[in-house]
Amino acid sequence: MINIVQAKEEHIPILIPLLDKYRVFYGQRSDKQAAQSFLGNRMKNKDSVIFIAFYEGSPAGFTQLYSSFSSVSLKPIFILNDLYVYHEFRNKGIGEVLLNYAKEYCKLLEYKGLALETAINNPAQKLYERLGWNKNTTSLHYFWEAQ
Repeated sequence: MINIVQAKEEHIPILIPLLDKYRVFYGQRSDKQAAQSFLGNRMKNKDSVIFIAFYEGSPAGFTQLYSSFSSVSLKPIFILNDLYVYHEFRNKGIGEVLLNYAKEYCKLLEYKGLALETAINNPAQKLYERLGWNKNTTSLHYFWEAQ
């Protein structure tokens, strides 16, 4: 069973290894102290929304959203900046549940939609497209629009 919770300060110890593994996945060196500081600042400043996925009670993945704005549509948007699932929990639908949860949260707040950017070789592209995200083929930016 997958359970999603919105992260609070007390979740930082759970998020530190997730953020650290995510950064390592994207070629950064491991730095749990910096991850702790970064997460603490995000919570303190309330400048992101983080959702944690628990699989059968164990932390399995997370996504982090940042608010931005579309001047053209005169509406706020979310940038889905981070999405990570521990290797041992992959292929269990956790990434899909996190993405759909972010979409529902976006709709709830009446935001225009979600934007994300990913590496050209990230296999999650197939998941994004299956869930209704549109690819910008010139720069590999994705956008999902709430309807």
